[in-house]
Amino acid sequence: MEDLSALSVSKMALIETERLLIRPITQDDLSWLVEMRSAPAVNRYMGGPAMQNADRLAERMKFYLSSNEKFGFGFSVMSLKSNGDRIGTSGLVPLADTGEIEIGYNLSEKYWRQGFGYECAMAWLRFGFETAGLERIVAVAHPENIGSWRIMEKCGMRFEKTGRHYEMDVVYYGISREEFLGQNSNL
Repeated sequence: MEDLSALSVSKMALIETERLLIRPITQDDLSWLVEMRSAPAVNRYMGGPAMQNADRLAERMKFYLSSNEKFGFGFSVMSLKSNGDRIGTSGLVPLADTGEIEIGYNLSEKYWRQGFGYECAMAWLRFGFETAGLERIVAVAHPENIGSWRIMEKCGMRFEKTGRHYEMDVVYYGISREEFLGQNSNL
C-alpha cells in the first residue's frame, strides 16, 4: 500500500482511513444495498422508494460496476475497520450529462452524526486529486439534506448553483484540485 498521510490506497482503489475500509462494490453487495437504502430515513433525500428499490438499484449496480471497471474507481462499500460491518457507500462516479466526476456518500442511519461522511468524503477527494489525477470534483444533494451539504462545505467545496439531477432538485457544489490541495497541504 502507498502511504498518503492519514490515507493509504492500494492499486485496487481500496481506501483505508482511520476508522474505515472502503472497497469496490460487487454484485454480491446488491441485497445489502437494497436493504440499507430501503430505510425511509436513508432514502428520503435519494429519491425515496421510487429511486431506491430493488429494480432501480439492480440497474444502478450496473453503472457502479462499469464505473469501477472503466475508471478504476467508483461507488464503493464502506466498512468499519473495528468489526467489518458495512455502514454505507461512497465514491466517485460520473455525474450524468455533465462530464464531471461527482463524489457521493450515504450511510445507514445508525452511523449518522459520527463523522463518517466527512471522513469518507475527504478520503475520496484526496484519492481523486492525488491518485486519480482529477482536476475537479463536484457534489450534489437534495436542498433539504443539510447534513450532506455541510459535509461538502467542511471539505472545502463551494456552492455553485442549483440544478436537477437524479430526478430531483439539487444543490451543486464543486472544488478544484488546486483549491483542495491548497487547503489541505498540511495533511
